[in-house]
Amino acid sequence: MQTLRHATFADIPDLCALLAQLFGQEVEFVADAATQARGLQRILEAPGGGDILVLTEDNRPVGMVSLLYLTSTALGSRVALLEDMVVAPGQRGRGCGGQLLEAAIDCARQRGCRRITLLTDGHNLDAQRFYRQHGFSGSDMKVMRLMLD
Repeated sequence: MQTLRHATFADIPDLCALLAQLFGQEVEFVADAATQARGLQRILEAPGGGDILVLTEDNRPVGMVSLLYLTSTALGSRVALLEDMVVAPGQRGRGCGGQLLEAAIDCARQRGCRRITLLTDGHNLDAQRFYRQHGFSGSDMKVMRLMLD
């Protein structure tokens, strides 16, 4: 039986394993369980700063999505950054991703957000198609980064 809920500190090891699968698909990131655990813990410790939603099957996480909250001066309101979304390979194609994404959208609305922004790899056409099917559209904005370490 699948259940959708907010993550707890006890979920961190399983979420790190899911993130390792996600980062294995991405060109710019490398999985490091200690680093991911630190990031997940920071989100869970910061009330109002973000949410991590977990889809479980038999109490074991099989998918996750995280939202981080910011204030947009352009909109004069709170907005969300969809930071990580991943479903375990054995669970894909069963509607788990759609269930997680719809829960994230509902969560962002409940938190007063007027927009959700996400990044996906340019070559990941499946992910882009998935997000478009759920109402997301492309943007003319260009992502730029400056690593500070």
